[in-house]
Amino acid sequence: MTVATRIPLNPPLRKGDFNFSDLKSGTEGIFVLRWQSFKPWVIMLSIRGSGPIRPSFLRGDQVMKTTTKLRQMIDSDSLTVAPFVLNAFHAKIAESVGFQAVYMTGAGTSAERGFPDVGLLTMTEMVSNAKYIAGAVDIPVICDADTGYGNPLNVRRTIREYEAAGVAGVHIEDQVFPKKCGFFAGKQVIPQEEAVQKIKAALDARSDPDFVVIARCDAYAVTGWEDTVERSHAYIEAGADLVFVDGIKSREDIENYARDMGSLPRMYNGDLANTKEMDALGYKVMICGSTIWLIYKQLKDSFTELMEEGAVNPERYGTRWDVAGLMGLDDIYELEQKYGVTEAPVV
Repeated sequence: MTVATRIPLNPPLRKGDFNFSDLKSGTEGIFVLRWQSFKPWVIMLSIRGSGPIRPSFLRGDQVMKTTTKLRQMIDSDSLTVAPFVLNAFHAKIAESVGFQAVYMTGAGTSAERGFPDVGLLTMTEMVSNAKYIAGAVDIPVICDADTGYGNPLNVRRTIREYEAAGVAGVHIEDQVFPKKCGFFAGKQVIPQEEAVQKIKAALDARSDPDFVVIARCDAYAVTGWEDTVERSHAYIEAGADLVFVDGIKSREDIENYARDMGSLPRMYNGDLANTKEMDALGYKVMICGSTIWLIYKQLKDSFTELMEEGAVNPERYGTRWDVAGLMGLDDIYELEQKYGVTEAPVV
């Protein structure tokens, strides 16, 4: 049997999830499978082999947690690509085109609120955004948790808040609080042992053992590469699931990162290499900020065109119905009919 998704199928089909014992061999078609959340699962089935086939549906409590999904991804031999998203809208777009994870960016969340990425947002503001994103999609959400917003005790609360928000994992960095963007000048790092204690606090605080804790190391631009390698090994030894060296600025850095970290599970932020190259170098997770910088450029160009020309070329944008469909408008219509809220829409 082969399965191809038209709308991303979450959770992925796994052995034992469905028993296709009523359909005959050779059956092909498109089926709409509805779940308790009334979100459609549209899948295309091409069934080969012999014997009767029958679908049996999972109960809601059998849906795989996003933490478990992410855990399985990083335990696999394949690269997981998670594009930057600023909000739930962007996350739903990423999910709709087939991404299996997304990354809530601290820089983007700060920008959306009108601030540079220099540690001006509170943990509450970051978690609030994370909750909306995690609630909008069925794929794992990885989040920027900055420095954990203080000492190891603050980190404990930070982990619990992000976990309660429904995200699959976070990264905690070894910068001095308040932090700066990893590519900005003037950042400082805390002592290695203090960072190790924050990682241990994060691990102790999680209630779900599959919740992924990523140790971000910002030492490269501050204390150099040798210290970065030493810290990365110490963070993994402390129990971190991945190490994330930020501030990588060249292809040579990427190759050194892969070579000098040995077998350490690694995460990369940037677009200096494509996903196939990063996969070949053994990286586990790649987060891509180019999507956010593209939003800036396209919006600025569109606003400029509207200001100067009086209108934006319709070939440059989608429609309100594209957005409404992605947001689940048809599901709302169905629920309105079910509960007698309104008459069916006239088409």
